[in-house]
Amino acid sequence: MTRPRLAVTTASLVLLLTALTAALAALLHGESRGARFLTGYAGAWLVFALAVVVLRHVPARRVVPLIMAGAVAVTATGLVAGPRTSTDSYRYAWDGRVQAAGISPYDHAPADPALTGLRDAWLFPGAAVCAEKDPDLAPIADGRCTRINRPFVHTIYPPVAEGWFLLVDELSPTGVRHKVLQAGGALLCLAVAGLLVAVLRRRGPTWLAALWAWCPAVPVEGVNNAHVDVLAVLFSVAALVVVARRRVTGGVLLGVAVAAKLLPALLVPGALSGARRPRAALAILVPVVAAVTALYLPYVLLSDGSVLGYLGGYTQEEGYDDASAGGRYALVRLVLPDAWALPAVLLALAGLAVAVWWRGPAEEPWRGAMVTVGTAFLLLTPGYSWYALLLVALVALDGRWEWLGVAAAGAVAYLVPGATTWAYAVAAVAVGVGGWTRRRATGVPRPDAGGLRLPVGAPGA
Repeated sequence: MTRPRLAVTTASLVLLLTALTAALAALLHGESRGARFLTGYAGAWLVFALAVVVLRHVPARRVVPLIMAGAVAVTATGLVAGPRTSTDSYRYAWDGRVQAAGISPYDHAPADPALTGLRDAWLFPGAAVCAEKDPDLAPIADGRCTRINRPFVHTIYPPVAEGWFLLVDELSPTGVRHKVLQAGGALLCLAVAGLLVAVLRRRGPTWLAALWAWCPAVPVEGVNNAHVDVLAVLFSVAALVVVARRRVTGGVLLGVAVAAKLLPALLVPGALSGARRPRAALAILVPVVAAVTALYLPYVLLSDGSVLGYLGGYTQEEGYDDASAGGRYALVRLVLPDAWALPAVLLALAGLAVAVWWRGPAEEPWRGAMVTVGTAFLLLTPGYSWYALLLVALVALDGRWEWLGVAAAGAVAYLVPGATTWAYAVAAVAVGVGGWTRRRATGVPRPDAGGLRLPVGAPGA
């Protein structure tokens, strides 16, 4: 590349990153609901896509500095305001406070009068504020309310997440409220970006790390809303990178990820890729189960109630056990009766898990993991956008960018009532078209070490 052309390319990328940062800062500083927020969010995704396209034309020696500088700027936008589209971080703060008082977070719901002494005006505003009928405030009793959602149910979060909440509470100066949780989320997001850069510099192409580092979902969900999913993502990426060489260590890391957010359990088939012999499979599975058990055990011993908390109630509330009750299995329900949706999804996921385990590339376990997670989202059609942070990181590892449409579909489903079906349908079409286009451009991919022909060609193509 000639020097003038290099200067133009670099300047264009800096301009796009500046525009992305400004767009996200304006988005998070403005309205938290409605068409304006969705339009601004979509615009940020468009600028993000353009920036990644330009990055591919930047010389390799400049890629890492640009990725990390952009990561810092983009991540920092999540700190410009309080949580905009989720109230989950208020539960995090409460669970940390309860534990700091020596009480198990699994034993009492936030509205329990036994914990009245831990309440403050931030999480439990006075009657005057409660009378304003803010939709983010949940009524409890006697005209009082709380910022914590579902205040009458016990916490759902696993032990590593609870440990994170306690750590943040212990490190929080008086009166900072949500800010330390957001700052912690920012550090975790940057740690994931740094880990991806380190891995991709060895196996390439390095520019793929920008798919996480600059993705608008990262500052919105990982920093501004401070979702604990980022902690699980960090351990998940580490687990998949390590497990191909060190099965026991990788299994332990994956167990920690599952104990941070249960969603990484979907990574198990990918982690098992190529481990056909029972001994090889057990070398991964046993550490996963042992790590989860060991991390739950202290809470089991210290708690009077179930450490599963509201998990069962949550699955019912979200319609996972009854397809007719919510927006789950939306694509499957287009072609099958509601009563068949759950069995069909379970059967499809089980078949995919076996295929990934038996035929997945042992040297690249994240490939099968990404297909498993992405397909699970298309089949389950979850309505919460932060779940897809795990998928974004897997896309960055694997390189099949078309699957980012599934992450974007989760955001649309969350922000636009009634949009679940068409949002995920568009994402599914994008995955199919992207895979077909990749095959046309690169030819039919050869079987990998494990023989699995994944849906879309070689990573990073």
